[in-house]
Amino acid sequence: MSLMRRVLLAGSTNAWLRDRATKTAFMRKSVSRFMPGEQMDDALKASAELKPDGITTMLTHLGENLTKVEEAEDVTQHYLQLLDRIGTSGLDVQISVKPTQLGLDLDRALCERNLDRLMERAGQRNNFVWIDMEGSPYVDPTLALFTRTRAKTPRIGIALQAYLYRTAKDVEALIPLGSAIRLVKGAYLEPADVAFPKKADTDENFFKLCTRLMEPDAREAGCLLHIGTHDVPLSDRLGTWISQNHVPSSAYEFSMLYGIQRAQQLRLAREGTRLRVLISYGEYWFPWYMRRLAERPANVGFVLKNMIGGA
Repeated sequence: MSLMRRVLLAGSTNAWLRDRATKTAFMRKSVSRFMPGEQMDDALKASAELKPDGITTMLTHLGENLTKVEEAEDVTQHYLQLLDRIGTSGLDVQISVKPTQLGLDLDRALCERNLDRLMERAGQRNNFVWIDMEGSPYVDPTLALFTRTRAKTPRIGIALQAYLYRTAKDVEALIPLGSAIRLVKGAYLEPADVAFPKKADTDENFFKLCTRLMEPDAREAGCLLHIGTHDVPLSDRLGTWISQNHVPSSAYEFSMLYGIQRAQQLRLAREGTRLRVLISYGEYWFPWYMRRLAERPANVGFVLKNMIGGA
């Protein structure tokens, strides 16, 4: 792992840095490239603006590791309202939520009840809920939350991280369930005995896991793969594999983040490839933003250049 990436990931958990950085005009302006705003209306507006390009979206309200039951209730109510708003918008928009937003750190039963409420509303609104993955200590409880919910409804998906050594085994366990899996590379600071330290190894594991989830037995089980990468060569490599193996478009979607690799997003959409863009919004954006920069440290220079140039 590069020094810059390590510094950015460490900074994402620094409360002192967060409190000061979020008050500066510089940081608030720089994050606006990757986040349309802090309010629900901002995210829905951004979704509507992407619709003419044939791009669907997924919305996530930023925040994690809540410490009060009342906060988890507020988040649950927010997502219930969001599902209602989506239902009347005419947009193809799904939601993604972190378990610790629903109270996982406080009480697992509370988290389960809050997720059940979201799933009930998603069923009523003909929608879909994704469970986001957090740091490695949360993998087992998040998988348990997913499998419990998947046994009751197919309207649930889960994010898995390719940089974790364990993910190949987790994929094999989830395939028989006909799981919807959003595969990402991973954006937390993990020790070398838990995650691949080298980007090249993560990239190769990402490719192998993606192709595994599009093999005939996975498709027959009903799996859906979200290919979560902004790495154009890797994306093109997977596109070639998909074409050579005649994988139906119903078996996968590409998944990218709002404001990142916009040209690639438009290219995929114009080629007729299914693409869902994840739009993040909310006031608790600092840890998320630092992890986004860490995924591609070159973005730091890009942000500084734009800030200096007044872009």
